Amino acid sequence: MNVRDALEADADALASIADSPTDVMRNLVHDRTVRVAEDGPRDPNADVDESQYGVSDPEDLLGFISFDAQEDTVHITQLDGTADACRRLLAEPVRFAERESMDVEVLVPPGTEPVETAAEELGFEKRGTGPRFDGSRTIRFRLEP
Repeated sequence: MNVRDALEADADALASIADSPTDVMRNLVHDRTVRVAEDGPRDPNADVDESQYGVSDPEDLLGFISFDAQEDTVHITQLDGTADACRRLLAEPVRFAERESMDVEVLVPPGTEPVETAAEELGFEKRGTGPRFDGSRTIRFRLEP
């Protein structure tokens, strides 16, 4: 599995994973730190493939995470994908937060077991309910290194 920064060209694939409009995902790539997990290793020294700047295929991506840092907390704004991808992607902002002595918070909607499992495996603790989004409740997970 390879983890890299998301590109605008990934917007269609991200929209497919998140079940969101492509324009929303394109804006997400511009407004937040967004990382994607793709199947297989990628040689960083290989010539750039022209398709990298076209449109990515949803089947190329295993998952994605978006996050931002405010004051003393890194907020995970979206996380979706396979169980392995969620675990690997969530570890990225956790490493950043540890280096910066920050906490990490993720809101998990019901029915997203891969996200909840990844959070628990990385040492996050349930901290009660979070805000509602589109009428659905969330569970607040927090990691305080």
